[in-house]
Amino acid sequence: MTTPKVLILRTAGTNCDAETDTAFRLAGAETALVHIQNLISGKVNLTDYQILAIPGGFSYGDDIAAGILLAIEMKHKLTDMLNRFVADGKLVIGICNGFQVLVRTGLLPGMSSSDSSTPEMTQRTTLAMNTSARFECRWVDLETQESPCVFTEGVKPRVYLPVAHAEGRFTAPTDVLAELEANHQVVFRYAESEYPINPNGSDADIAGICDATGRIFGLMPHPERFLTKWNHPRWTRLADNTASEEGDGLVIFKNAVNYVKTNLL
Repeated sequence: MTTPKVLILRTAGTNCDAETDTAFRLAGAETALVHIQNLISGKVNLTDYQILAIPGGFSYGDDIAAGILLAIEMKHKLTDMLNRFVADGKLVIGICNGFQVLVRTGLLPGMSSSDSSTPEMTQRTTLAMNTSARFECRWVDLETQESPCVFTEGVKPRVYLPVAHAEGRFTAPTDVLAELEANHQVVFRYAESEYPINPNGSDADIAGICDATGRIFGLMPHPERFLTKWNHPRWTRLADNTASEEGDGLVIFKNAVNYVKTNLL
């Protein structure tokens, strides 16, 4: 069987690409770290890949707002390519800054189910400044929600992942939030509403969402930073007979790779 291929998008300020690359390789994929200019110029063809990953970091220094400049670049220079990629049933994941990019492009949460006239790639939600008004870097408990998300199928009910962001407060108009709930597009919630378990004050404690198909997924926590038990901040205190060799984040990447093997290759 052909090995699934992942394109990990890079630009100035990206700094979690190496960890994302490691995660997908551990999951069994073939990976390529590709600068956005190589997609824009046509040097690299996105259609050669089955998974697009937009990793964390501070793309273009998060100038103006987090992820906005990369989102604008993608919307105005890669729209047809991205629309074709999504229409072909392929997978997209955005982590932290990548989630901010997906929200600002409008790829998440996607087209309104109640308004078919809503154009594709229109921003309907945002990730705003944390209510603490500061950069939050800590590990948090998440509760997995029932959703169509390809990436979280079979994920345990409660997972532990790190966050590192200043603009992670997911917020949206009331009607959009209601739509996300009705369509089961909320994938992860922070386990508690109170700070610091909810590190940013997100509406409805939302930490990650998917589109209606479950094939586009964005989240603020970093699954690529918890791939083995050695990444756990208290790994020396974990009992050997209870600690899994795998970190909570690895299954997210394995699910994506397995989905491609089963459905796209």
